[in-house]
Amino acid sequence: MIRLSHTRKAFAISIALIMTGLVGQATAATTTAQPAPSVSPAEPPTSPSVTTSEPAPQPSATPASQPPKGRTESVPIVKPKGKTGPAGSLMTTGSKAVALTFDDGPDPDLTPKLLRLLAKEKTKATFCLVGTQARRHPDLVRAIAKSGHSFCNHSWNHDLKLGKRSHQAIRADLERTNAAIRAAVPNAKIRYMRAPGGNFTPALVRISAEMGMHSIYWKVDPRDWDQPRTESLNSHRDKIIRSVKKHTRPGSIVLSHDYAQPATIDAYRTLLPWLRKRFQLVALT
Repeated sequence: MIRLSHTRKAFAISIALIMTGLVGQATAATTTAQPAPSVSPAEPPTSPSVTTSEPAPQPSATPASQPPKGRTESVPIVKPKGKTGPAGSLMTTGSKAVALTFDDGPDPDLTPKLLRLLAKEKTKATFCLVGTQARRHPDLVRAIAKSGHSFCNHSWNHDLKLGKRSHQAIRADLERTNAAIRAAVPNAKIRYMRAPGGNFTPALVRISAEMGMHSIYWKVDPRDWDQPRTESLNSHRDKIIRSVKKHTRPGSIVLSHDYAQPATIDAYRTLLPWLRKRFQLVALT
């Protein structure tokens, strides 16, 4: 009886082991048959969005080449190679081109004659306007601009001591002159300043630069404003012609006057064709 009992126990244990093994295989097979869970590949990192304090640029209604009304465009002083004038003012154009400049106007009698002569010769020039004259003759300021010539600030009333005034007085004078020009031609580009008498000072040059204006001296001065009482109009005209022909070189800035100088207009009837054959004549811009 004892042996039988042991045999049954051994048999029962064997059956139990076999059943356990079969159950384990079935479980493993079931597990293998089930599809693995879908795993999405890692997404590439995205760049962080950048937020700037500046809005996206929008098209401007005002062309970039023209400063907004009531303001002057800031332009740095660019000195061409070579000698400069008083306080670092410019004596040359910085290129081979020659610039004709006319001071003290506009003159109601002579400026229209000069404009017609320049148009006939297809030549552009730079007009250095006095503020009081610009205020008196806005129609001529408009005519200068319409003809494609450029502007230069020549002070409010041709004050020969302007450069020695206080900084506040200098700025007020130049601003008043620019305002008179722009009263006739809104948004006019006024990128140059010439001191009355060429009396530049460091303060005058610096303040002009802060207002966006280069200070221009000259390379050629025929002294057309200096006519002795004993000198006839024809003699004075011939002297102007000789001086300009003798001294003008590539890059020269030529000083002349269209205010109260009839001999100058007569001289340029001869000079303009002569100059055009030898040089590129340009307006300072």
